[in-house]
Amino acid sequence: MEKNLTKKLCGFIDRLIELNIENHLIEEMDAIYIRNRVLALFKEDYYEVSEKVETNQYETLDALLEIALEKELIEEHMAAKDQFISHLMDLFLDKPSGVNRKFFALYKDDIKAATDYFYELSQLSTYIKVRQLAKNKQFNVDSPYGEIQITINLSKPEKDPKQIALERLAPSSNYPTCLLCQENEGYEGTIKHPDRANHRMIRLELNNKKWLMQYSPYLYYNEHCIILSDTHTPMQITASTFNNLLDFTTQFPHYFIGSNADLPIVGGSILSHEHYQGGRHTFPMDEATTLFEFTLPKYKSIQGKVVNWPLSTIELVGESTEELAKCSDEILKLWRAYSDPICDILAYTEDTPHNTITPICKREGSKYVMRLVLRNNRTTDEHPLGIFHPHQDVQHIKKENIGLIEVMGLAILPGRLLTELEEVKKYVRGEVADVAENHMLWADGLKATYNEEMDIEQYIKQALGDKFVRVLEDAGVYKLNEEGIAGFKRFIETFGNLTE
Repeated sequence: MEKNLTKKLCGFIDRLIELNIENHLIEEMDAIYIRNRVLALFKEDYYEVSEKVETNQYETLDALLEIALEKELIEEHMAAKDQFISHLMDLFLDKPSGVNRKFFALYKDDIKAATDYFYELSQLSTYIKVRQLAKNKQFNVDSPYGEIQITINLSKPEKDPKQIALERLAPSSNYPTCLLCQENEGYEGTIKHPDRANHRMIRLELNNKKWLMQYSPYLYYNEHCIILSDTHTPMQITASTFNNLLDFTTQFPHYFIGSNADLPIVGGSILSHEHYQGGRHTFPMDEATTLFEFTLPKYKSIQGKVVNWPLSTIELVGESTEELAKCSDEILKLWRAYSDPICDILAYTEDTPHNTITPICKREGSKYVMRLVLRNNRTTDEHPLGIFHPHQDVQHIKKENIGLIEVMGLAILPGRLLTELEEVKKYVRGEVADVAENHMLWADGLKATYNEEMDIEQYIKQALGDKFVRVLEDAGVYKLNEEGIAGFKRFIETFGNLTE
């Protein structure tokens, strides 16, 4: 290796070690050991003291990545670069057993200190893609239901043509079984499967079963965590689900937790592995008002209400986790079998089930709040993607499943919209523009109601938010009109039939 390049490498290795001592990932005593392990990663057996460099963590990693490319240690495509950085940062991390020991030592005295430690570790290790996440565009807009949160997701980089070509040639593998399985912890990564060398999970016990907690690499909100079963079993909403959610909020009272529904169309993107999502964030649903209240004959200690929210949401509040779990399960069973043709709700088509729920749980002091969002995935010729799914006229904004995060009022919209909306803005202002065909009808409507006194940025943001509200309204099984509210009340009346 050229001497100048060696000196450059040594300078950036020293800087990375210095930064990670400052970040408390390693101690001074570890410096020489880590230096030698990093030198080995670069296939270099020589070290010399170099001039001090003043770069931040990401600049330092970028410089080391460029040296790895120059030395032809890795190929020039995104997957190889990501794998190299993960491998490099893994050298600064404790093994899972050590991370768990520290987490639970902190947990004994301060639950929040434990999650703060693990959250910071996941960011400093670059497992959470902090730099990429900064690219996301986030803003709030007004709606009839309160403020709605919008994120245009720009954090996931597009694959380059070389990687796409290599993926096509790469053999398939069933290890790790899926993107969530605990087999991912420490996995080097392949051209087809993301790098996880710097990945750590916290071992939990919920409802007398083993679970694991991690943070999402691409956070959609503050402390966005994933709680996954230690076995690869399909998503399902059962009596155990409610006990799991309540147990988690007992152990982590500062976090909410929720589950995607367990049926296609209304479920999340990964239905093959049972998992939940949680974190510390106030969603628009949390600020929603009450549509009407109701009583539960069998569960007098539980307060019941229907939330004034576009997706049909029942809220149960009480202090007894046992009663809340039982009540939630009984409502689930009633809903699974419930049909109301007046509102287009059919529980089954022959033997195919359509009804399920999206459950969400959080703490408010000594009380637990369980929200049951009613879902139905039936399709028709008129709505082949789902009757209670974004309809055709809003799919230019959001066509994908409406999962847990969207249910709570946070829109995760595709990155393509950023450039597409710029063309819509030009068109609305009467400038030459290349508006995507699927946005044209919408753009014409916006142009017709726009005047030059309006703030074009806010005008387009609000219009985008209005479309997302329509997405949510389409997904609601009971519409917030006279007929829909009457239908919702008919279902609530069946609660008087809860078995003793």
